[in-house]
Amino acid sequence: MKKIFLITLGVMLAVTLQAQNTTKGNLFIIGGGDRSDALMQQMLNTANLKPKDYIIVLPMSSEAPDAGFEFLTTQLKKMTNHQMRNFNFSKHDVNDKKWIDSLAGAKLIYILGGDQSRFMKVVIGTPVYTAIHKAYNNGATIAGTSAGAAVMSKYMITGTQLLDTIYKETFNKLWDKNIEFAEGLGLLQHTIIDQHFLKRNRYNRLVSALAAHPDLVCVGIDESTAIIVHGDKATVAGESQVIRMANPKNLQKTKKGLLKFNQAEFGVFTAGDVIPIKP
Repeated sequence: MKKIFLITLGVMLAVTLQAQNTTKGNLFIIGGGDRSDALMQQMLNTANLKPKDYIIVLPMSSEAPDAGFEFLTTQLKKMTNHQMRNFNFSKHDVNDKKWIDSLAGAKLIYILGGDQSRFMKVVIGTPVYTAIHKAYNNGATIAGTSAGAAVMSKYMITGTQLLDTIYKETFNKLWDKNIEFAEGLGLLQHTIIDQHFLKRNRYNRLVSALAAHPDLVCVGIDESTAIIVHGDKATVAGESQVIRMANPKNLQKTKKGLLKFNQAEFGVFTAGDVIPIKP
């Protein structure tokens, strides 16, 4: 009897875990740049909005949050009649229960571009962070572009070079411990995202990220391009390409701090391709 009970309990737990996985939402991560109507329609299709659903825009990355909201909503209004709300928690109480409940209940949350560190400074350790995760776990689509893409990762690239006082968005050296990370939203636990990837030639930066976290997958998303994440897989969408790096072999550093490894997984993907985002 005890054995039967344990087996039954195990099956119930497995079903519960499977249900939790199937109810989890999607991520629609855009590499920045121009967003075509076709790409944004794909985002709306991914969100699968019902008549009473609504969209919330989080503009806290942006230096011009109101303008960013207006630009986005002008485009989306051509495709949907769903209500869109601008929740700027940089100027609003992060503990406002009405706003937090509305955020947690949104079916599509969109994070504008700008400065990812500015966004996380407002959100980290607040009910806003919790509400985003609640919405995601309840089946919402969390979307973001540029800085809004970078914040998806647990280990968020800030853009700062720790060993070089002059900012270069391409990283012109492959040094150990040169890349700075900060805590992101953690919606991606096993993946580091870099954006504007081909346009800004950020290979060195992504290689640096891979060397810093060789157990993770590093994904570079070009402009006008996105990955649609569900579970451990991501589907490429948009006009350009996505780069995937993982599993560096024999990773080392020289006495001068130069990085080196023998080989790594490297792939270039286009619209429709499905890539693993977990090692």
